[in-house]
Amino acid sequence: MVDLSQFDPNSVGNPNNNIFGLPVTEDEARLVIVPVPWEVTVSFGSGTARAAEQIMRASLQVDLFDPDVPDGWQQGFYLRETDRKILFKSDYLRKEAELYIDYISKGDIVDKNQFMCKTLKEVNEGSFFMNNWVYQQTKALLDKGKLVALLGGDHSTPLGFYKALAEKHGDFGILQIDAHFDLREAYEGFVYSHASIMYNSLREVPEISKLVQVGKRDYSQGETELVSTSDRIKVYYDRDIRNRQFEGETWKAICEEIVSQLPDKVHISFDIDGLDPKLCPNTGTPVQGGFETEQMYYLFNKVREAGKQIIGFDLVEVSTSESGWDANVGARLLFKLCNLLVDSNPADRA
Repeated sequence: MVDLSQFDPNSVGNPNNNIFGLPVTEDEARLVIVPVPWEVTVSFGSGTARAAEQIMRASLQVDLFDPDVPDGWQQGFYLRETDRKILFKSDYLRKEAELYIDYISKGDIVDKNQFMCKTLKEVNEGSFFMNNWVYQQTKALLDKGKLVALLGGDHSTPLGFYKALAEKHGDFGILQIDAHFDLREAYEGFVYSHASIMYNSLREVPEISKLVQVGKRDYSQGETELVSTSDRIKVYYDRDIRNRQFEGETWKAICEEIVSQLPDKVHISFDIDGLDPKLCPNTGTPVQGGFETEQMYYLFNKVREAGKQIIGFDLVEVSTSESGWDANVGARLLFKLCNLLVDSNPADRA
């Protein structure tokens, strides 16, 4: 493991170094972040495919002292370079998907248009390719004993990672922070839509024993019906959380209840639109309501205090912007999640 004992954490961030200005190589790092520049099926705003590059720049302004995990950075965090082939494939298929979405939004029948049938087939095949690529990348790192995190891209990106985690750890739970359920089956005809990630995960990764969803405030009737009949899903709606607090219940009590629903091993899936949209105004599908970052940090610390093992995380739907504000918030979320992941996996447990 890297020796950062001589590195000055108070110095200015060096752009020649890696994420958060750390002088670390992939081989030296304990935690490797895999960027997935993919946003083919987004149905509203775009920009997430290039988020990793803007987050990298913003990370140089992040101070390395985290009061919850003061020395976490000393274990070494490394962000891989964006794979340009995946990015260019996303760019091409995104244009195809936009034409398709515009076509079906007008009520036209796909089966009557040969071009649209071909487009749908290409998008679905491209998403399958991306899922397999993510699986291969994350599995190889896990096999090397690395801690692994995924940085999107849209929320369709982590399915392959979940499969790799299942092979490594067996049964685990997902704590999903998100404004949306993402439980739609083949949304808009796209089998691996960003709106279908949790539906596909529960279907294709039986090792996911529990999905605990927090902050839901924009969803379909079909999704609520699916939730009501599933023993694997527990939902904490944004409006219910607020009503409980309005009536005097503490965030502490609610967090402890959320944590009690989780199994011993936990993956955190953080869609940034789970936050108040003032913190992520350019995310793909912003929804009013949502959390402050400190509320989420408090919840994650309750997961840690309960003795749960955080085995991985994905941070998705962070978008680019002219001001870089979304990436600024995203970089700080990324740093907190990295620290929690290394803290939850002491070196002597590896």
